[in-house]
Amino acid sequence: QVQLVESGGGLVQPGGSLSLSCAASAASGSIFSIANMGWYRQAPGNQRELVASITRSKIKNYANSVKGRFTISRDNVKNVVYLQMNSLNPEDTAVYYCKAVYRGDDYWGRGTQVTVSS
Repeated sequence: QVQLVESGGGLVQPGGSLSLSCAASAASGSIFSIANMGWYRQAPGNQRELVASITRSKIKNYANSVKGRFTISRDNVKNVVYLQMNSLNPEDTAVYYCKAVYRGDDYWGRGTQVTVSS
C-alpha cells in the first residue's frame, strides 16, 4: 500500500504561479522503485484528465494545454513528485490529484484545490 499526500494548492491570480508536491510513503514497510508518477486534474462537471506524468527514468509527458507552462519533476530518493505551474489561467482551476504506479497498481492522493481567479 502506498499513501500519497499532496500539498501546495491554493488561490492565485491569473498569470501567477503555484508549486505542488506529492509525497509517497508506505502504509507499512518501505517503498522500492515507484514506476510512473503523475498529476491529474478534475474541474467541476469534467472528467479527470492527465496534466503531466514522469517515469522513474524521468521521461516526461504533458497535456497539450499545459506544455510550456507546467514542469513536472521527481525525487526518486524521497519519492516525491513536483508540479511547477506558471502562467496560470482560470481554465487551470481544478482539484489536482497525484498518482503513482507501484508494482502494477495505481494509487491516488486525495487531491488539492487550485483556484485561478482575480
